[in-house]
Amino acid sequence: MVQLHVKRGDESQFLFNTTVVAPVETVINQITDIYNGRLKVERICSEIPELADHGIILPTNMQGLTEEQIVELKLKDEWEDKCVPSGGPVFKEDEVGRRNGHAPNDKMKEVLMKTVEEAKALISKKQVQANVCVTNEIIKEALDLLRGAVMIVYPMGLPPHDPIRMEFENQEDLTGTQASLQVITEDDCQLWWAAKEIQRGKKLQDYVGKNEKTKLVVKIQKKGQGAPGREPLVNDEQHKQMMMNFYRRQEELKKLEEADDDSYMDSEWSDRQALKKQFQGLTNIKWGPR
Repeated sequence: MVQLHVKRGDESQFLFNTTVVAPVETVINQITDIYNGRLKVERICSEIPELADHGIILPTNMQGLTEEQIVELKLKDEWEDKCVPSGGPVFKEDEVGRRNGHAPNDKMKEVLMKTVEEAKALISKKQVQANVCVTNEIIKEALDLLRGAVMIVYPMGLPPHDPIRMEFENQEDLTGTQASLQVITEDDCQLWWAAKEIQRGKKLQDYVGKNEKTKLVVKIQKKGQGAPGREPLVNDEQHKQMMMNFYRRQEELKKLEEADDDSYMDSEWSDRQALKKQFQGLTNIKWGPR
């Protein structure tokens, strides 16, 4: 299997296994699915702590309003009584005014937070260092874990406008958000290797040969953004090691310089004429009155 170390910019994303005979278009589509799937898991993991701390999200027309304004406008959250966490809610006001403040109890909160950590570990960039490939099956496993935890805490489900539910149902609206800039569609995705774009319509072996044990660092890029930067000759770890060796060498040279210091030649004990001067009575001569 050919192993691709997928990066975006200089940042590692995940490892991906394929074969040299795989069509480039298939490889690009599979990598794009995994890349966007990881982003989806990360977005859900960033929302669940808010759910655990402050409960379900308010309807759009109630978000950001004070209690007085809600009463004055006669607004009511119809989902508040339907979406109650298991074990009953614990009130914790959302200072931002985005969620209703009816949070799960500590036990249910722990279920959510523990599952978030498990899901993050499955799609973590540290999997690259562990030489573990991220696949669509792993992405699905992470999403199923998160979905199961939310169902345990909120057996009646979440409101249809809640971003977590919208992510699970693939109805998320990322328009105008920073997250939308990270997503790459299959049609817009380009794959680069060795400062060359791997063109659709060809096979991987047209670029890397027929060796199935090849390991490559490839970069994904949005169409129209040009070629990504070249890989540095040394990575961060190698650069750190080089700097440590350089510093160690400098310290060794400094010690050698100190060892070669000939200032001791001015000392009395190093004077070759000391014995002769002593016999002639020329030691301890002082100029001036005694």
